[in-house]
Formats: sequence, C-alpha cells, structure tokens
Amino acid sequence: MKSVALSEVKDDLSRYLRLAAEEDVIITRHGKAAGILIGFASEDDWFDYRLENDPRFTRRIEAARASLRAGHGIRFEDLEELDHNGSNQRTATGAHYGRARSKRPGPAGRGHR
Repeated sequence: MKSVALSEVKDDLSRYLRLAAEEDVIITRHGKAAGILIGFASEDDWFDYRLENDPRFTRRIEAARASLRAGHGIRFEDLEELDHNGSNQRTATGAHYGRARSKRPGPAGRGHR
C-alpha cells in the first residue's frame, strides 16, 4: 500500500492509476488519509470488485449461508465426496427439470424451447 499526497495524484493521475493496478494507493490531504485509489489490472478484476461490492450479491451470499447453517443444501466440501461415490444425482435432477419444463406451454401456446 502506497501513500501519496492529493496534489501529487492530481498532477499525475495516470501514473497512480497504473500503480493502483498493482497495489492500493492511499490519497492523503494535509498528511491525513482522505481516500483510496483502487486500480484494476484486468476486466476480470473490475468485474470481481463490482460483484463483491454489490449489496444484492452480498444479501444472496448471506441468505445462502443462513440456509446452510439451518441444515439445507449441500456443503461445497461434500460435493467432491458425492462425486467420488458415483452419485448421479445431478444428472437425474437435470433430467427431471428438463421434463418438467418441456410440459409447460411457451408464449402464445407454443411449445417450450
């Protein structure tokens, strides 16, 4: 993490944006932290940042964790064990949902794609 005075950042913003792609840059005003410049080395980094800071995504994660604590669902750690035991549950579930969807009429009475 690098600390830089606001006046320096204003004079050479593009340099500090490049630097921020590698490490956070703390911007100071009168010697005190006033903000942070966060750079993104790639489009994926930008996507991850947006996702991690999206309140809707955070709420969904919190709800999923609460559901797991309540005993619902399958823990990620248990998925590998299911796979090793030869479980075909995923395929059967997918086939079940596929049949259920195909019976529903689509828009204007046409068959569902």
